[in-house]
Amino acid sequence: MVVAPCPLCVPQDEARVWQDQSCRIILVNDPDYPGFCRVIWHDHVAEMSDLSSQEQQHLMRVVLATEQALRALMKPDKINLASFGNQVPHLHWHVIPRYREDAHFPESIWGRRQRESRPVLAPEREALTHWIASALGHPGKPTGSIMV
Repeated sequence: MVVAPCPLCVPQDEARVWQDQSCRIILVNDPDYPGFCRVIWHDHVAEMSDLSSQEQQHLMRVVLATEQALRALMKPDKINLASFGNQVPHLHWHVIPRYREDAHFPESIWGRRQRESRPVLAPEREALTHWIASALGHPGKPTGSIMV
């Protein structure tokens, strides 16, 4: 039996916003949810408890900095944070700006569609990078390029 490589270990066509030695933040290409970010731990681990206490704190700081940046730039009604890993067992967090008028609200974005969504503009990648780096108090490696 051939096992496919982990898509988060071998990234392709990622719109990277920011990264450091431990994790990276990418913009997810979802027209219904502009600004949807994924925070991905670089090492292949499945659970938060696989990380040391210091690594857990670092990852959560990055997730919360992403939330703060999206709140400041997009003014959503709500931010959804989710970490599942059921389909891709590689530690990552979804950070999703939500609006009462979006396609699934109040359901999760993976729930039953409620309506057609209204267009919302995604934040400029450079602005998002700046906000995240400022919230973390260090620049990491901001990147405006798409990784292939």
